[in-house]
Parts: sequence; C-alpha cells; structure tokens
Amino acid sequence: MTTAHTGPRMQAETLPEAVAALRARGLRVSVARRVVLEALYATDQPLSAEQIAEGFGELPTSDLASVYRNLETLERLGLVQHVHLGHGAGRYVRAGREREYLVCERCGANHAVPPEQLDGVREAVASATGYRARFSHFPIVGLCRDCASRE
Repeated sequence: MTTAHTGPRMQAETLPEAVAALRARGLRVSVARRVVLEALYATDQPLSAEQIAEGFGELPTSDLASVYRNLETLERLGLVQHVHLGHGAGRYVRAGREREYLVCERCGANHAVPPEQLDGVREAVASATGYRARFSHFPIVGLCRDCASRE
C-alpha cells in the first residue's frame, strides 16, 4: 500500500513560485520537470502520470518514466501529493490546497471538497471507532447525487 506524504508541504500557489522554490533548494528545473509542474498548475483536477505524459492540455508529450521520477521527487519535497480515486493508477495534485475526495462507484465522478465539509463524518468515525479519519489520500466511495437518484 502506498502512503501519503507526511512531511511539510512547500507553499507555492503559482507555477513561478514552485520553480523558485525548487531552485532555492538547489534543484534544476529541467524541461521534463517543468512539463509536470505546468500540467499540475493548469488544473485543479487530480491528474494521472499517463495524462501528464500524453501532453495534458497543450503541453508536449513526455516519457512516462521521466514523469513518474519527477512526480516522486516533487512529492518527496512536499510540492505534489498523490491520491487514489478508486481503482486504477494514483493521481497527482499540487500540494498546499487541502482537499478530501468523494468518488462515485457507479459513474466514476470525483469531487474535491474542503476538509471542514467532512468534519461531521470525521467526528462520527472517531466516536464509533476512536480513529481520526482523513480522506485526502483515499476517498469516501459511494453514489453521487445523480446516480443515487436513479435507484
């Protein structure tokens, strides 16, 4: 099982801030690393390494192994985090924006929500089990409103 990054997150709201943070740590910002960053800063949606390698949006295509290496480095630095949204490959988002996820098991829709929106769920889990739940790495899975209304 993969685990979520637990170290400090780098604060970089914009692509130029991310590039500056990497350079401040003595890291090169290669073309391949910049493509990964540009993809992640172009959307709020979690992206798979495959989507990035295929040239998300208007970006050039990249070697998949290179994308994975760069994502791993960026995650280790706390600039990127990965999430699992159901079956399939992990997805990546830029760190610093705390989000938790809901995924529909029927249509596959996923929704990012601010953590405080799930505080009641977290309290119910803690009350019933003693666990302090987080839904930022693995989502809450169920039926979205549209799929539930069709039942």
